[in-house]
Amino acid sequence: MADTHPAVRDPTAALEQLGADEAGRALLAAAQRDPGLWLVGGAVRDAMLGRRGRELDVAVEGDPLPTARALARDLGGRVTEHPTFGTASISDPDGRVRVDLARTRRERYARPGALPDVEPAPLVVDLGRRDFTINAIAVALDPARRGEARSVAHALDDLLEGRLRVLHDASFVDDPTRLLRLARYGARLGFDPEEHTRLLAGRAIAGGALDTVTGPRLGAELRLALAEPRATAALAELARLGVLAALHPRLRYDEELCERALALLPADGRRDLLLLAAIALPLSLSAGEPAAELRAWLDRLGFEAGDRERVLAAAQATPGLVDALARAGRPSELRAAAASVPLEGVALAGALGPAGGARRWLDDLRHVRLEIDGHDLLAAGIAEGPDIGRRLSAALDLRLDGALPPGREAELEAALGA
Repeated sequence: MADTHPAVRDPTAALEQLGADEAGRALLAAAQRDPGLWLVGGAVRDAMLGRRGRELDVAVEGDPLPTARALARDLGGRVTEHPTFGTASISDPDGRVRVDLARTRRERYARPGALPDVEPAPLVVDLGRRDFTINAIAVALDPARRGEARSVAHALDDLLEGRLRVLHDASFVDDPTRLLRLARYGARLGFDPEEHTRLLAGRAIAGGALDTVTGPRLGAELRLALAEPRATAALAELARLGVLAALHPRLRYDEELCERALALLPADGRRDLLLLAAIALPLSLSAGEPAAELRAWLDRLGFEAGDRERVLAAAQATPGLVDALARAGRPSELRAAAASVPLEGVALAGALGPAGGARRWLDDLRHVRLEIDGHDLLAAGIAEGPDIGRRLSAALDLRLDGALPPGREAELEAALGA
């Protein structure tokens, strides 16, 4: 059920937010020099909903590169230019994108799912090539027109009524990544797809639209969905729409499982990777080479190696870990079962079986440390090599099980005697 927003503000509310942000103030100053700048998309939408926007998207009636370079100098950031598409991004020294600028343009798709061919066009045409009506509202920034608002048909009503509506019937065929954005925006904003939009989404999925898009583009959209504050709501909508099944027929979303696992996951775990391991768990159980199907799928979607290996380790360890955690009686046995498994895998196993062992490991036992280390054993005459680790591990087991009195001397004696 969509939320209604009776307190939707005027589009000029976006200008107030600009004044409270360093990048926004720099953008307003740039508009003094460079006419034809329009704030558009998420920043306007969120300001009208009384939310703090995540990004600053600027449509430029003209060449955006001079404005982008000047903004980068003003903000002490770095500009990344894409002349083919007439776009530029300004990032801070940490690589976080702060402002995106794009020339107002017309898009044509040579084939379904392809990146578009673009050519300059007026703002009214640019607004019509966007994904959803609520993202097709623009506010002028240059002093001569500052505060003037433009939007496509239905945009303001859809924002008020909590609806997601595409701008034309071929939208999901031209760019099927919008199917994932439909779920992501719905989860973030509490909006529902308008009836015809949901019908078009179903037709596009049934027609194989997602098969026309490269894996890395799909992976980028899936990662954004998993990073949402309400990522479980985004996954639920992806499942309802049929997007998960189109991404891989064996993906499964189990809301109760995911919520139980997230409740166990500590703050230093990765919520996005836990959810990914949860929905992809059936792929890790394939016959043949362990987790080969899951590895191939993650590779196709362009996941970074570190994230891929963490998801693989979590998903692959989960089935056996459920039984091991249930059998573990002593803390040392919990450590033996869980210490080599990513936090996400332990939380997932705890959600699938008795949660007590997983919770005890994640919340408490994994933080127990010895006061001694390998240097102490070397100084005591133990030769360098694997035996150092074995002795420390044995002493840690005794510490966990409460079989050692406190202090370094007792730990060292236990390690030397192991």
